[in-house]
Amino acid sequence: MSTPAATTSPAHTTHQYAALAGTVVLSAVLGIWAYFLPQAFFDHFPIVLGEWVSTDGPFNEHLVRDHGAMYLALGAVGVYGLVRPSLPVYRVLGIVWVVFGVLHFAYHVGHLDHLGPVEAAAQLIALVVALGLGIAMLIPGRRQR
Repeated sequence: MSTPAATTSPAHTTHQYAALAGTVVLSAVLGIWAYFLPQAFFDHFPIVLGEWVSTDGPFNEHLVRDHGAMYLALGAVGVYGLVRPSLPVYRVLGIVWVVFGVLHFAYHVGHLDHLGPVEAAAQLIALVVALGLGIAMLIPGRRQR
């Protein structure tokens, strides 16, 4: 017995799945780097856009590794969402990324004095992109008819 097309909806929309995939990649790169190579992360993050972390205070291995562990945990839940996509998964992960993104942005927007203008702008843009991925997971797609 088939279900009428109007009553079925995909478990996800393309933009939600793409946003989730983006957070998984981001989480993997940042998490692996910060957790397994904390000194290198501290000294060189993000490499191509300057060095944002080392100019903001002394190295703290515990703090950098915790940051990496948090990203790895977010990435693990994100992988689950890629394998078993559903609207509740997108909502929960969207909320998590938006809360983290807003708080992360709020801190950095008030602590730009250690960066040059180009690095400060690049940092804020990167934070807005990460926040945008969380928002994208919360935006429902149109129902297919």
